[in-house]
This record gives sequence, structure tokens and C-alpha cells, in this order.
Amino acid sequence: MKTILVAISLLVLGACTNAPQRYGISADNNTALRASGGRNISVGQFTKTAEFENNCRGIYGQLSLPDNMSFEGYIQKGLIDELKVAGMFDEKEPKVVLSGVIEKLAFSTLTRLTGGGSWDIGLRVNSSNGKSTYVSEHYEFDSSIQVWAACSQTANAYMPAVQNILGKLIKSPDFKALVAPTN
Repeated sequence: MKTILVAISLLVLGACTNAPQRYGISADNNTALRASGGRNISVGQFTKTAEFENNCRGIYGQLSLPDNMSFEGYIQKGLIDELKVAGMFDEKEPKVVLSGVIEKLAFSTLTRLTGGGSWDIGLRVNSSNGKSTYVSEHYEFDSSIQVWAACSQTANAYMPAVQNILGKLIKSPDFKALVAPTN
């Protein structure tokens, strides 16, 4: 009986560990940002219009983010971090402010018979200069038929999925127009 209670307790407590790591800068994104020529950029509010169910395989638990961040806040912070490292972020006297709307956000812990999972993110970015663009990412990762492993791998895959969507934004032909100040 004690063994069963311990096993159930570990399963329930393990549900709390389904959190992606903090955002990490992408070298490719940084290089692309520096090449874009933008300067004095700030980042405004990121919101989401997408319905998002963050339960991972039912009773196992919800995916949570570091520092109690929202999923859209994680993407917003990622963009801020990328801009800071590239030397382009300016919160005090920005020439342009970028804001975002997450229009699609979903994950699957088992999308193929071979054990793959995926994240789908759709992001609209609006500039204070009146320009706007939409980018999307379908990020596939290795998953598992084991519940605890699949949920952990799904959480761990969120950061590279966000790096990819931000990379698509930064490398988009529309990005230079987004960060160009109004005259």
C-alpha cells in the first residue's frame, strides 16, 4: 500500500516539473538581427487570441513556464533578449515599438507512430510604424509513449520552437520594414 501511495505521489509531484527552461539566445538570430540594421527598438505587449490547452496528457499536469510567465510573455521576453544581445533594444527612447499577438499556439505529445511531438505557433507582429507581418512555426521533436517523458520533452521543446519562430520573424523580408522608424 505504501508503495502505491509513493508511486502516486511521485506521479502527481512530477507533473509540476513540466516547465521549459528560460529562453536562450540563438546565435543565428543574433547574426540576422545585426544584419538587419535596425536600432532603438522596444518591445510592447504580447497577447494571445489563440485558445490554448496546456494540459499534458490529461491527469499528468499542465506545462508551466519559468518565473510564472505566460506563453506569450515567454515569446515577448525572448524577442527582448535577442534585441538586447544584438545591441538594438532601447526601452527609454525607442524609434520603433514591436508588439505581438499569438494567433496560434498548440502542442501534441504524440503526432506520429514513431513517437514524435510538435509545437505549432502563429505570431503576428505589429510595429508602431504601421507595418505588420505574420510568421508561423511547426516544430517537431522526439517524444515518447511514456507519459512523464512525453510531457517533459514537450516542455523542453518550447524554447527551440520559440527560437525558430523568432528566427523566422527576424529573417523575414518584412522585418526591415517593421523596424524602420517613421519619418
